[in-house]
Amino acid sequence: MIACGCEVCSSTDKKDKRLRSSILVQSAATSFVVDTTPDFRYQMLRENIRQLDAVLFTHPHKDHIAGLDDVKAFSYFSRKAMKVYANTLTEEAVKREFAYIFSDKKYPGIPDINLNTITLEPFSIGDIPVVPILVWHLKMPVMAYRFGKFTYITDANRIEPAEKEKIKGSEVMVVNALRHAAHISHFTLDEAIELVQELNVPKAYFTHVSHQLGKHAAVNKELPAGIQLAYDGLNLFFN
Repeated sequence: MIACGCEVCSSTDKKDKRLRSSILVQSAATSFVVDTTPDFRYQMLRENIRQLDAVLFTHPHKDHIAGLDDVKAFSYFSRKAMKVYANTLTEEAVKREFAYIFSDKKYPGIPDINLNTITLEPFSIGDIPVVPILVWHLKMPVMAYRFGKFTYITDANRIEPAEKEKIKGSEVMVVNALRHAAHISHFTLDEAIELVQELNVPKAYFTHVSHQLGKHAAVNKELPAGIQLAYDGLNLFFN
């Protein structure tokens, strides 16, 4: 067992209990996740999610794809292959990391996956429109997404002007803010604040927060109006 004595890890505030970053997007008819983290199974059980129609990936890093095997329960009970949407870079990683899923000889009990290649062209998952946005995680292209009035960005530290135009007009955005100190591939707290203000998004939540940023309540007190730290179990509702 590895013990951590930092103030965040030992905090009694539930909002300081930070699992790996992903979101569930739902309408009355459709339900899908953006990324399947190593915590995917626990997160879905915790939120009592019974329906899952698809998985939408942002990029191939392990903390965003490692939980894919656990979609098999949803496929089993729905009796349908799980639709998985990813760019070619992430598809290659998924096929490499989960080679048994895609082998010619199917082992009983493996996930049933239907891979769908995406580009920067808008598409829909069920009745939910998806606008892909290209952001950069140092030199790695990462897919951010806009769903109507809401934009979700994780693992990024640079966005080109043309892609920023896709975000403008959002009413709410979620963006990564790893820590105070500069990082090679993530926005810092100040950089994330600057981005929100530049794009004039009225409400923003910061995700992919490390313990180095500090405790939830203390950081929230420092943030400008309309900006807060996200937390596990946060629910956002839109008309």
